[in-house]
Amino acid sequence: MVLEVEDAVRFAVSAMRKVSLVIFFFLIALFSVSCGEEVEHTAPAVYERDSLPDMVSYGVNNLISDSGVIKYRIVTEEWQLYSTSGNPRSVFPKGVLLTQFDESFHINSYIQCDSAWHFDNLHLWKLRGRVRIHTKTGLSFSSEELFWDESKHELYSYTFSRLVTPERTLQGSYFRSDERMTKYVVTNTRGSFEQNDLGGGNDSLASAPDTTKAKLRQQTVPQRRTGGIPLTH
Repeated sequence: MVLEVEDAVRFAVSAMRKVSLVIFFFLIALFSVSCGEEVEHTAPAVYERDSLPDMVSYGVNNLISDSGVIKYRIVTEEWQLYSTSGNPRSVFPKGVLLTQFDESFHINSYIQCDSAWHFDNLHLWKLRGRVRIHTKTGLSFSSEELFWDESKHELYSYTFSRLVTPERTLQGSYFRSDERMTKYVVTNTRGSFEQNDLGGGNDSLASAPDTTKAKLRQQTVPQRRTGGIPLTH
């Protein structure tokens, strides 16, 4: 009877040792896995200098000149300058107001938008968001996007645009004009015109030969101007 009790005790102790070893190795494996899966929460390093501006100016109100002649005034809440990357540019994330002057320093037009970019190498302005132009002749232009090509001295847009003059209103999905908004083209149009523009009694083209009408009604195309203002900074 005593031997049976001793055997039972030995068996119980041996079983407990085996269970303890299993638990020990299981805890070691669990600890190793948890350490291997630990992730350090750190922000990635910024290597691309193009993502950060070299200079930021606030509350800008500057007169811009060309060859000693004041061409326009630029007013903006924030001006970001990127100059060290392969794509030097200026960014105006909070909008910009440009006031264009003529040779006598009289206001020629206003240009306003919600945000703007100027690409130095391309000599190109990109204006976006509630783009508005008002000239001294009473012409008004509105669109959601407008490009200003300084090299060709012209404005153009591929989005829906609205052009209002004292004589007529034009709307279309394509717009192109010279810098001073004196020669412009609007295609895919819809709009309203004066009666005389539609062939009324005072229209000199109504009785003209077809060849004359074709010559006089040719679509206006932008012309390069040498006296346009360059938008540089």
